[in-house]
Amino acid sequence: MVEVTEAQMLAWITPVLWPFLRTLAMFSALPVLGTRTVPARVRVALAALVALAAQASLPVAPVVPLDSPLAFMLVAQQVVIGLCVGFAVRIVFAAIEYAGEIVGLQMGLNFAGFFDPVSASAGTATGRFYGTMVAWLFIVINGHLLVVAALLQSFQSFPVGPEPFGFLRATLPHRWGAEIFMTGLWIAMPMIGMLLFVNLVLGLISRVASQINIFSIGFPITMAVGLIGMLVTLPLLQAPFTMALERLLMVFG
Repeated sequence: MVEVTEAQMLAWITPVLWPFLRTLAMFSALPVLGTRTVPARVRVALAALVALAAQASLPVAPVVPLDSPLAFMLVAQQVVIGLCVGFAVRIVFAAIEYAGEIVGLQMGLNFAGFFDPVSASAGTATGRFYGTMVAWLFIVINGHLLVVAALLQSFQSFPVGPEPFGFLRATLPHRWGAEIFMTGLWIAMPMIGMLLFVNLVLGLISRVASQINIFSIGFPITMAVGLIGMLVTLPLLQAPFTMALERLLMVFG
């Protein structure tokens, strides 16, 4: 009769359990895979697949009884690090959407607000357009593979240990919010300069030819110039998005 002891069961389960929890927490916070449109079963299955496939490259995990206080600390550590990986990617997405909000504000399109059922928040047309484009770009440039690689590298930089908040003290993720404004303004700066020039020209026209109703012609001109500018600058979105994504994911490497 084959007998399996508790120590053997723990030796089989724990090497898969900790990567599974960290990966599942990351998938839950990731912008594309963490949305409501992706079923929870898909995220659980993907997390299990990544945890099993990465066993050969992961360091040796400690064998801990699952009913001990140390096990709860290890679970908290995996959840915190996994959520931070997804949070880093979500910050880059928020920066791109913030750039779209700025462009829409300059074009006068921020009046077209609506409720986004995917993110359960209010948004604007240009912000959602930029968000949809960057979601496609994230898949096209294999951004999901970069994120998984950063997650696996985090096991080397932040191995499984009894300090769940040591990662927070080392990386300070609460300071990553500045990346939203820095990257968003960087991406929107060409459009801001272009529309600022258009507004200066319209203001000059209103002073030279005061009989022209500048309000009736200003909005269509600003709208047309803004749409043309978006068409020209959208192909250049890949470079800042990739640089911002790699810069934040380097924290885990």
